[in-house]
Amino acid sequence: MILAIAKREFYSMFFSPLAWVILAVIQVILAWSFFTSIDYFFSIQSELTTIKNAPGVTDLVATPLFEVASIILLMVIPLLTMRLISEEKRNRTISLLLSSPLSISEIVIGKYLGLLFFIITILSLITLMPLSLSIGTELDLTKIFSGVLGLFLILAAFSAAGVYMSSLTDNPMIAAISTFGLLLFLWLLNNTTAADGGSNVLHYLSLHTHFAPLLRGILNTRDIAYFLLFIAGFIVLAIRQLETQRLQS
Repeated sequence: MILAIAKREFYSMFFSPLAWVILAVIQVILAWSFFTSIDYFFSIQSELTTIKNAPGVTDLVATPLFEVASIILLMVIPLLTMRLISEEKRNRTISLLLSSPLSISEIVIGKYLGLLFFIITILSLITLMPLSLSIGTELDLTKIFSGVLGLFLILAAFSAAGVYMSSLTDNPMIAAISTFGLLLFLWLLNNTTAADGGSNVLHYLSLHTHFAPLLRGILNTRDIAYFLLFIAGFIVLAIRQLETQRLQS
């Protein structure tokens, strides 16, 4: 049943005009960023030949692309998650879902996976940009794999937080704004704690703290575990929120 819900959610999102507008805007912005980075790389290529262990095209084109993509999608994913549960509440269809034979876990995980399938579609299009450079130059595929993995994990984390925030309200716009606020706070924790000499705990909680090493090609189980726990934690919170609502109704 989880896959059936995920498939339904994916198709409803895939055929949504809003999703296609968002997808088009993302691709235009990232294409501009991609070609700007290529132009910059060519402009300094002669200088790089004189530098020992100089950064290559992967460092100067692919890595910045993944970082820009993460920032753009931090703003976009709240728009994709805002309707997942809050719209069900607004349309009064949540009661039908909660009274169905489906478990709340199946409903939440199914909706989350449906969104994740759409996110993978976006990620695939982003990944094709740097991979296209392999036709004319040598790429560091290990670093690209690490960057793609990092981008996937952070987008999955954004989505999980969005599902939870969507479960708290029947207003999609409030869900989107609150999701964006939460994600921005967790993203900027790294800068705040570094500037103020903050605690290691706050530094560890920052999304960017665990995303940055993956962008640099550093695969650390601690960073991967952070994202998996982050995702699981917010999905469990969303399930608990709906279970509470089921008991109250």
